[in-house]
Amino acid sequence: MSTTINSASFKIASIQMVSSPDLQENLNTASRLIRAATQAGAQLVVLPEYFCIMGLKDTDKVRIRESVGSGPIQKQLASFAKDNQIYLVAGTIPLETKDPGKVLNTSLVFNPTGQQIGRYDKIHLFGFQTNTERYQESETIESGSAPEIFKISHNNQEWIFGLSICYDLRFPELYRAMGTVDCHIIPAAFTYTTGKAHWDILLRARAIENQCYVLASAQGGTHLNQRRTWGHTMLVDPWGDVLADLPEGEGFIAGVLSKEKLNEVRSQLPALAHRKL
Repeated sequence: MSTTINSASFKIASIQMVSSPDLQENLNTASRLIRAATQAGAQLVVLPEYFCIMGLKDTDKVRIRESVGSGPIQKQLASFAKDNQIYLVAGTIPLETKDPGKVLNTSLVFNPTGQQIGRYDKIHLFGFQTNTERYQESETIESGSAPEIFKISHNNQEWIFGLSICYDLRFPELYRAMGTVDCHIIPAAFTYTTGKAHWDILLRARAIENQCYVLASAQGGTHLNQRRTWGHTMLVDPWGDVLADLPEGEGFIAGVLSKEKLNEVRSQLPALAHRKL
């Protein structure tokens, strides 16, 4: 795919982090990487799941939870978007629920003026257990209930983005429920074990079956809590080709969304129009 910027294309970037238990340290890292991605020409930047904290214990995220629309993390995110004049899909942050022991794992979207224009609460909560690993998000996270998309108007073109988070990737019915989108954005913190087995396959499958771009932002390394995440922040095109991939460590990938490519794939193989169920 050509990376030439024209009126029917949109430059995006996705950040990879190895987040720590230190909120301010993580915000500083996010700020630095957002600035670098913006300087590379990105108009929309994505942060990974749990970018603001990868705690020493699961309850650490409950300690820093914020109410909707207020709090230091949300204020900082709005500033990141405004200062860099970008759209920012802010990974996930913990928001309050009625249960004092739980949070919503929420992805927020900010426009270049710092206004929040989108919100998605993670629906599917990760559960995984072997002899050496155990994860049970439902113990500290309350599930969301509704699929969410957001739209951007750029150079007289409308771009439609779907929002999902990490474990959601395993549930194709969620992506069908969002309808036809130009790009699915997926902040994630896949474990090394499950990522090694399924990450690439699932991302490419969601792109192929929905004939859209998939932009994933990952955690990628060994964290202070000894959790190891898979990494491979990735951009996949509507034909299922991987356009960019950052295996591990902090950094970012950049690429271009093309209406021409979307139209080409959907016209040559009109699978979305052939659906029966």
